[in-house]
Amino acid sequence: MECPSPSPLDYFAALVRDDDSLSLTEAAGAIALAEHPALDLAALQTELDELAARLRRRLPADAGALQRVRALHQFFYRDLGFGGNVNDLRDADNSHLHAVLQRRRGLPIALAVLYLELAGQLGLQADGVSFPGHFLIKLHLPLGEAVIDPVDGRSLTRAELEERLEPYLRHDLRLGLETGMGLSELLADYLQPASGREILARMLRNLARLHREDGDLLRLLQIQQRQVVLEPEDWSLRRDRGQTLAALGQTEAAIADLTLYLQHADGPADGPRVAAQLAALREAGPPRWH
Repeated sequence: MECPSPSPLDYFAALVRDDDSLSLTEAAGAIALAEHPALDLAALQTELDELAARLRRRLPADAGALQRVRALHQFFYRDLGFGGNVNDLRDADNSHLHAVLQRRRGLPIALAVLYLELAGQLGLQADGVSFPGHFLIKLHLPLGEAVIDPVDGRSLTRAELEERLEPYLRHDLRLGLETGMGLSELLADYLQPASGREILARMLRNLARLHREDGDLLRLLQIQQRQVVLEPEDWSLRRDRGQTLAALGQTEAAIADLTLYLQHADGPADGPRVAAQLAALREAGPPRWH
């Protein structure tokens, strides 16, 4: 008796169940299964392994870290031609690793995931950095750390990082700056390494925002299902999914999500509004078909 194959959502859930065994590249690649259920993730990993092998053959066995970084940048950005997709930022495939690998174009965070995979296979120490507005990479080198832009591999100066950060600072931090606290003192907090789970969460947020803005509720729901699986105790994600389910006429599931949100969220500002929506759903009952 053959066991049925797991659904794309179940497969993603299995990949992200435990932080210790979470494979960023595989889980990030699996996000695309929501739209490309026949995608061969093993082929994606095989292609990345082959690229890493090609790169290793270019290097002597005793290559130092800086030599490996230079070779990686030559290979990734110049030979393979990876870069940002400036012509169509609203294409969901900018977040799908298999498509980014094929087209050599994508969002910074998707480029970073591929870069991190190759860097790791070269023995380099590198982390993703969930910087406001633009995902970055931090390289750990013998002489210090370098923060690079995954779109072109350029190393960013402290002044450039501070300039990028300033527009995203909250009002209270701006007040702190007025009292003498410098941006450089705040910058370190925004350059902390992102965990695999945090990177996946940002990738999913990008896709959710895209589908929400396009009004594509079915695709949005697919992403929200994965967000809830990835961050089950972020109750705002239950609220968001519940509202999408309500808009799609899936009343019972919407009621369940919104109820959980109100039960577990700690005094949310939108609590009264969500409670009113929940009461209206319960009163209306399941949709009637004519």
